[in-house]
Amino acid sequence: MHHARHRRPSALRRFLEGQASAGLVLMGAAALALILANSALAPLYDQALHAYVGPLSVGHWINDGLMAAFFLLVGLEIKREMLDGQLSTWPRRILPGIAAAGGMLVPALVYLAFNLGPTARGWAIPAATDIAFALAVISLLGDRVPASLRVFLAALAIIDDLGAVVIIALFYTADLSLLDLAGALGLVAVLVAFNRFGVRRLVAYLFVGVLLWVLVYRSGIHATLAGVILAFTIPMDPTPAKPDSDAKSPLHRLEHGLHLPVGFLIVPIFGLANAGVPILGLPSAALVAPVTLGVALGLLAGKVAGVFGFSMLAVRLGLSDMPAHAGLLHMLGVALLCGIGFTMSIFITLLAFPDSFLLQAEAKIGVLAGSLLSGLMGYVLLRWAARFPAQKRAGKMAGD
Repeated sequence: MHHARHRRPSALRRFLEGQASAGLVLMGAAALALILANSALAPLYDQALHAYVGPLSVGHWINDGLMAAFFLLVGLEIKREMLDGQLSTWPRRILPGIAAAGGMLVPALVYLAFNLGPTARGWAIPAATDIAFALAVISLLGDRVPASLRVFLAALAIIDDLGAVVIIALFYTADLSLLDLAGALGLVAVLVAFNRFGVRRLVAYLFVGVLLWVLVYRSGIHATLAGVILAFTIPMDPTPAKPDSDAKSPLHRLEHGLHLPVGFLIVPIFGLANAGVPILGLPSAALVAPVTLGVALGLLAGKVAGVFGFSMLAVRLGLSDMPAHAGLLHMLGVALLCGIGFTMSIFITLLAFPDSFLLQAEAKIGVLAGSLLSGLMGYVLLRWAARFPAQKRAGKMAGD
């Protein structure tokens, strides 16, 4: 009984620690990319990304192919949390859900305040939160941060990921090929039938998933969304009576198998391929261009205003309680960490400005600057908040 009681929290802790470690690796990959792009090796770095392997360039294979596995993992996490996790009941969904909505709406408005012309297409860039980066920063604080805040941040980031997936599907889709789209829908029907008829062999789902990726890529919808669609069809058992038996669920097996390669290989490769902005070679005006300022301030100011403002409004209106043992400074610190956009923000940058190197570079500078400042300020504020026991007591009264 003792082991069963402690198994689930330790699984959550392992998930958070795994995400945090992956975030630290991603930081290293992003730093290396910046060094390469601003050194004598820049031409070699650029040639490597534009070299063709079969029908696609190395850069396309990374952004369209490898990242499909990242989106598959995102989809699995969303499904598991919605069915049997931190987002499985409405009371648990309300606060992170409202916070995530504010954290997508306000940054988009901040961006649009600077970009009302053709560059308005980048409105969704500052609307995303990087779960690995944000959890990496909060993990550095250890026990100084209430455990409820880590869960709140993870839930918020997962809802944020779902929002980003919907935004990509609705707003960043090219001209559609109806024939390929019909074929893709047929394969989705096959996957749903697998689920309904109790097929539990992952190889069957993954084989159809590869075919689905090809057709989705050809249809004009971004190919990575095939990963999310596949994830939602993978069978997941309800919480078992025996703690060990959930390992047999196909969804749990696949999610467990993807965590290491996605966190420590695929996402760092994406960072290495896309964070390399040749800052030294850009005109100085690019540092204060409307796109740069819109993205940076969208992440730094928009995320804080959206996440913190909407959270406090929900608590004030009695729609939700504060996370246990958390005070206002804690919530403000977490809102700042939500301004770390990186992976999903850079991904949306590539979709928003596919044909403009300069606009991509400006947006990436905004993402890097906004994410770095948000992360540093969030870390400092949460470290400072730990010194105030009164904050914890206030949060405990509000959360209990």
